[in-house]
Amino acid sequence: MQRAKPPFRADHVGSILRSPALKDARIKRERGEIDAGQLKAIEDREIEGIVRKQEAVGLKSITDGEYRRAFWNYDFLGKLDGVEAYLGERKIKFQGPQPKPMMLRVTGKLGTFSGHPMIEHFKFVQRTTKQTAKMTIPSPSSLHFRYGRSAVPEAIYPDMNDFYSDLGQTYRKAVKAFADAGCRYIQLDEVNFTYLCDPTLRKQVSERGDDVARLPAIYADMINEAIADAPADMMTAMHLCRGNFQSTFVASGGYEPVAEVLFNKINIQAYFMEYDSDRAGGFEPLRFVPKGKMVVLGLVTSKSGKLESKDELKRRIDEASKYIALDQLCLSPQCGFASTEEGNILAEEEQWAKLRMIVELADEVWGRS
Repeated sequence: MQRAKPPFRADHVGSILRSPALKDARIKRERGEIDAGQLKAIEDREIEGIVRKQEAVGLKSITDGEYRRAFWNYDFLGKLDGVEAYLGERKIKFQGPQPKPMMLRVTGKLGTFSGHPMIEHFKFVQRTTKQTAKMTIPSPSSLHFRYGRSAVPEAIYPDMNDFYSDLGQTYRKAVKAFADAGCRYIQLDEVNFTYLCDPTLRKQVSERGDDVARLPAIYADMINEAIADAPADMMTAMHLCRGNFQSTFVASGGYEPVAEVLFNKINIQAYFMEYDSDRAGGFEPLRFVPKGKMVVLGLVTSKSGKLESKDELKRRIDEASKYIALDQLCLSPQCGFASTEEGNILAEEEQWAKLRMIVELADEVWGRS
């Protein structure tokens, strides 16, 4: 049967291909041809447009498409107290074109939360839709995995355990601020658990001095701290993927190495899981998912415009249901369509066709509400 609360049987990760008008406005802003207020007015108008489109294809979870962001992660993390974003040299590489080399570093003690512009971004979506407004933010591990100790000066944090603890506190206050603003559907975008399933990346992280065997537990503790004050009626979700930039990726490897910690040590209620290619492995790790938790199968790729076969998707849902009850499953794209403002390589109409098909297929598999 269909669900009246998130995650919905037909759901999506969050980001949407930026519209031509928005891209043009960002270029004009960079050139100084329009001011910040004019850019915001265009963002507001374009976000209203994609909210209406999400509603029109039948989605019940609505985002702003991350239209006010250049990156899924840096725009949030770089505006936390004690953190700054800067241009540097990327250590974790994509299998193809590389994003702008944006980096993060700690500049002061963490643990406080004096506010964030994305609180207002959420409020705008909430008042623009009659459906459930969904907020997406990067997981706290995103401030550590790519950089390790190099982003955390010893002069500020001699003991990395204090850094992990303070970062968890920052997130705890951030999640509560979103809850106080009315948010009841929040998603932590967590690529680093899946990166830890890739032998090459595990070796790279180990060689810089991090204990890859301990990191899943460290990240789990931070995530649990982040959602510790989430209201009982707030759906906490996590999205897992292996990198998403202009239809390329970073990592490969099934979920098995992290599955037990992922599903049983983290207090998240729902998992958006990339499953659109062989790089994600099989469904066997879903056997660790306890009753009461949900898995949103990311069977539909956001990396190309080719529309999947409904029959093939139904076959894969049946296959997954050998390891987890069908009632614990939902359906979505494997990732957002535009984790950065450049977006993946597909047409806007192909994007909407995929989302429309997901809604139709969910009705066929779980029944109409």
